[in-house]
Amino acid sequence: MREVFKGMPWWVKWVAVPVIALFVFGSLIASVVGFVIGLLFKALLFVAIVGGLIYVVRKFMSSSTNRGDSW
Repeated sequence: MREVFKGMPWWVKWVAVPVIALFVFGSLIASVVGFVIGLLFKALLFVAIVGGLIYVVRKFMSSSTNRGDSW
């Protein structure tokens, strides 16, 4: 691969090739990045909902225990 770029100017290797790669594979890269971000968001949402559920259950259990002791 180095032999192919050996006689080329620096801008071909560092500017033109990445721009062409983004043009050709841009939609694939965007879909992969979108999938990863969506997956992270869903994982964060899952953690938040489970944490909220645990918080509500503990609050409910402690308040019902306190009311049960006073009777």
